[in-house]
Amino acid sequence: MPLSSEPLRKLGFLTIGLFDGADPRRGHESTLEIIELGERLGFDSAWVRHRHLQYGISSPTAVLAAATQRTSRIELGTAVIPVGWENPLRLAEDLATVDILSGGRLNPGVSVRPPMNYDRVKHALYPDTAGIEDFGYERVRRLLDFVRGEPASDFSGVQGFEVFSDRVQPHSPGLGGRMWYGAASLGSARWAGEHGMNLLTSSVVKAEAEAEAEIPGPPGSPDFAGIQLSHIRAFRARHPDGDRARVSQGLVVIPTDSATPRQRAKYEEYARERTPRTAGPQGPGRLLFAPDLVGPSARIAEQLHAHAAFREVDEVAFALPFTFDHEDYVQILTDIATGLGPALGWRPSV
Repeated sequence: MPLSSEPLRKLGFLTIGLFDGADPRRGHESTLEIIELGERLGFDSAWVRHRHLQYGISSPTAVLAAATQRTSRIELGTAVIPVGWENPLRLAEDLATVDILSGGRLNPGVSVRPPMNYDRVKHALYPDTAGIEDFGYERVRRLLDFVRGEPASDFSGVQGFEVFSDRVQPHSPGLGGRMWYGAASLGSARWAGEHGMNLLTSSVVKAEAEAEAEIPGPPGSPDFAGIQLSHIRAFRARHPDGDRARVSQGLVVIPTDSATPRQRAKYEEYARERTPRTAGPQGPGRLLFAPDLVGPSARIAEQLHAHAAFREVDEVAFALPFTFDHEDYVQILTDIATGLGPALGWRPSV
């Protein structure tokens, strides 16, 4: 298979951090232990998802604050925080605080949309303003301004015995350049580029007619890799850094090099159950899902080298399956670091 134009430069992973409602500490400890393992294996980054009113990480910044004290090198990211659940000023304070604690290793990923199941949660989340909240890009733009040091108040100085700043404190100067947008649509990719963010892609894209029109070759059934490639190119076309603008791909990959027969069967069944959703666009949003890649590292590397969007990036944050056990994640991460990563041209960080 033809190799991508550049070897894989940064290797990361993403975890959802599930836990048992009867014993939530154990699940959170497992997530932190996995991040520590990632650092020992030489991964460049570890990312956490969010899950509100579910049995997964509800406070990514709190979990990553803990991770800053248990790691020293690995970059820590969120993929992604839906800012519809957040006050941009307060979130900017939390992100800057965690970045300071980490020594400048935080990579916040965000996205826009109304909170999931908004009609069921809006009276708890926004009891007085549910009908007028803006869940569009403006919410992210406000967050970017605060993170980048734009004024949040018209007052700075001394009031009594207290000293006030007109911008978010602490201010972390490099954080603004490490803000990521999780985009599944062509419009979001363009917006992220125009606002100087980095781009997070995942295993989900929207099968929009405009995106399909950007795919080279004759029209046909929606092609995940081609649509994702159109997002990457549209993003870079509008980004101040052009072709040097950072993009990370987040497909689900499950190498089986050191897996036990039981684990291999489990992984293959997991992928088989999820395969039907990859046959075509799903739901009114026309969501298109990438197939999970399961098998020996050498075979997965060939599949990635053939993936049009993968050939356009040199950073990845491979997504760990949601429902596996701790020992499964240990095996998968070990195989990614020792088998798949090197097959893609990556070398571990030390």
